[in-house]
Amino acid sequence: MKWQSLVDNRQRFFWVLQIAGWLGYALVNYIGSKVFEMRDIYVFVIALNAYAGCLMTVPLRYLYRKIWNASPVVLILVVFTASYLTGTLWAVVQKFNHWEIYRHGYRPDEWFYYLQQGLDSVYIVLCWSGLYFGIKYYQLLQSERQKALKANTMAHEAQLKMLRYQLNPHFLFNTLNAISTLILVEENKDANQMVSRLSDFLRHTLNTDPIKKVPLEQELHALTLYLEIEKVRFDERLSIELDVTEEAEQALVPSLILQPLIENSIKYAIAHIEHGGKIEIKAQVFANELLLEVGDNGPGAELEDGQLKSAQGVGLANTKDRLKTLYENNYSFVLSNNEPSGLKVNIRVPYERAKK
Repeated sequence: MKWQSLVDNRQRFFWVLQIAGWLGYALVNYIGSKVFEMRDIYVFVIALNAYAGCLMTVPLRYLYRKIWNASPVVLILVVFTASYLTGTLWAVVQKFNHWEIYRHGYRPDEWFYYLQQGLDSVYIVLCWSGLYFGIKYYQLLQSERQKALKANTMAHEAQLKMLRYQLNPHFLFNTLNAISTLILVEENKDANQMVSRLSDFLRHTLNTDPIKKVPLEQELHALTLYLEIEKVRFDERLSIELDVTEEAEQALVPSLILQPLIENSIKYAIAHIEHGGKIEIKAQVFANELLLEVGDNGPGAELEDGQLKSAQGVGLANTKDRLKTLYENNYSFVLSNNEPSGLKVNIRVPYERAKK
């Protein structure tokens, strides 16, 4: 944003406000001259006075920057003294411009005119000083706020990366164990096939930023790579059913959000079924929300208030933590018993459509 860029550039921002402020002062005085029907030459006097005020207040900026970290008492004393001296000097310049140019050498007889003009100028310079400190403090607060937001964002990113990368070693450990078993029983063809598919899956995950969200269609592709590895282990014992709408395929989801759920189903459900293990994956968009469901036909688990009564592995816990980090309270993660048997995981997140 151009305005934000201007505010961030303090040097440029000061000069914009300085010039605009004194132009505004000149404009107000010009309007006043029209009300009191001053001669046209008075416009020149107004311009000279505003120009003088603009020049004389610039040194105050550098003075205030030098005493910025001084104690409040010193700060107040310096501000009032500098404003009084600058205002008085500016009043002298204004008197000279008014009497020599507009009044052709006129001098008032009463001292009251001198004092009144001087006090008015001091008040204006004091207002200038107050605005300077107010804007300066505002800029500092904005700067601290941006630093805090940046630090918070970096902390969230670090947490998300930790949670995402914690899953990869866990999955890798299980896969390498399976490959080792295949080699021990001399099923070298299956072991080679599993290594090749593991390589494809890891290449895909390493090329995916764990912070960015990806279209569900891309997430399902990564899931297919993972399931091809598991099918080498389970062969016909593992079957997958997909029910995903076209609209849901374009929804943005955290990368590899489904893989740990599938891994959990395989570990605690499919691995314990001798015949016909099945995993169902459903996705649809409803009321501007993406609804994801992963269910299996395993033995199920003991639940309490939609959560596991006893923790099983890191997959479910990490998935929930990632959702909380990304969506705060605007999500749901609920477990329920599947019918006629098994466990079902339901996830609800805001619907965000991927850009084409």
